[in-house]
Amino acid sequence: RWFTHFYVVSVLWNGFLLICLFRAEFLGESFPSWIQDMHHALGRDSQGKDTGNEHFSVLLVLLLLWLHSCRRLAECLWTSVFSSGVIHIVQYCFGLGYYIAVGSTVLCQVPTNVRNGKKLSVQICWYHIIGVMMYIWASLHQHRCLAILANLRKSRSGKVVSLSHSVPFGDWFESVSCPHYFAELLIYVSMAITLGMHNVTWWCVVMYVLFNQALAAVLCHEFYQNNFSSYPKHRKAFIPLV
Repeated sequence: RWFTHFYVVSVLWNGFLLICLFRAEFLGESFPSWIQDMHHALGRDSQGKDTGNEHFSVLLVLLLLWLHSCRRLAECLWTSVFSSGVIHIVQYCFGLGYYIAVGSTVLCQVPTNVRNGKKLSVQICWYHIIGVMMYIWASLHQHRCLAILANLRKSRSGKVVSLSHSVPFGDWFESVSCPHYFAELLIYVSMAITLGMHNVTWWCVVMYVLFNQALAAVLCHEFYQNNFSSYPKHRKAFIPLV
């Protein structure tokens, strides 16, 4: 249940970064000096080639990241039914740091001077459309799968009646044990596409999400297999057919 704290931090921090970038891109304002210092510390040159598409891509991805955090926060507060499980303090601190770092990583894909006082000229490309469509598709499935998990612990009236684990069915659960983790990976891949598919930094973030979610999915898959003798044998752990 303390994962909720991650999304509170993400909504506030990444929302603040989104406002700063929006004001810089469309109003020609400068970033606060401490954000410029952060860029410099992370090795981002304050001068760079002025490419409108890249700037719009970064703005769009930061918006998608903030919307993802808002949805996950809402699901933690009003959809999910958490057990009495606990989180390790190291994992908790790492999670807080991750959601601060990932938004900063997106912001650092544009130089701190942004457009030298010029307003952004929006240029929508094919990869923006494909990336956003994939993002919406994956987000819808992730929400459905989280709702399925929550409903396993609720009565028909919506009242929580149990905190025990049960075998989920429906949507992507028919193919994998942890489709919400698979959807998370697809969401990050969609952001890589939105950035034009050539951003090496973000692909490193995608690889982190891949290994992180895969590990969690394998552990959950083994839990299901060890605790439910009738668990569907055709289901994979994380990625369909893999």
